[in-house]
Amino acid sequence: MTATPSELPPGSLADFLERMRAQLGVLVALADRLTVAADDRSALDALGREIRQIRGFGGSHRFTEAARLAAGMEATVNDWIARPGDRDVDRGSIAHWFVGRLAEMLGLEVAPAVARAAHPAPAHPPLERTAPEVIFVEDDPSLAELLEYGLNAHGYRFAAYRNGREALQALLALDVQGTHPLLLLAVDLPGLDGYSMFDALERERPGTYRVVFTTSRGTEEEQLRGLEAGALDYLVKPISLRVALEKIKRWVVR
Repeated sequence: MTATPSELPPGSLADFLERMRAQLGVLVALADRLTVAADDRSALDALGREIRQIRGFGGSHRFTEAARLAAGMEATVNDWIARPGDRDVDRGSIAHWFVGRLAEMLGLEVAPAVARAAHPAPAHPPLERTAPEVIFVEDDPSLAELLEYGLNAHGYRFAAYRNGREALQALLALDVQGTHPLLLLAVDLPGLDGYSMFDALERERPGTYRVVFTTSRGTEEEQLRGLEAGALDYLVKPISLRVALEKIKRWVVR
């Protein structure tokens, strides 16, 4: 979805988008370098700096979805820098995906190769009669797309929902085929909040889903509330894709 903050002066918005167009070119070059050498430290450092700028610019110009996307990508890049030897997924592909999604959100044109990377074909499409290994209920489109990209790249069978009430109806009816899917459950959701969903699932289908709460409210009290309710763990946003995938690998028995 492209957001155009109409309350901004036309000149200010035009200047911002022109600056973003130039930064997209820089990001494409950095993504190309990471495609060639995933451990290119100077490219990683530069990518982190560019993303921090975009996160700040996007928030100040009310491109909130773009700012949230940048926050999640920044956390992922920071993990790449901290663990240069780790290889979760193709870093160059993720960087290209980020550029493509950012361009779409800002309403800017992007090179065809990058545009294709914004919506990669699933590496392992879920089978119709196979229960999902991972289910996530997340209304933040940027985080949802990042999780979808990572789960596709690692071959997980998964299902995704954006609305709490709709997700609850689907999960109550889902045939899990004797498995216990991992449920990444956002606390703040439209329709029905995550805690209410969790309570309903525990009443109607106790022990069916292994729940991990996700939220931007990462206080000690908030985390204890989720753990004391019976959740497996708690993820605080913005969530690094590398960290999320590493934890999912440990939580999902394959």
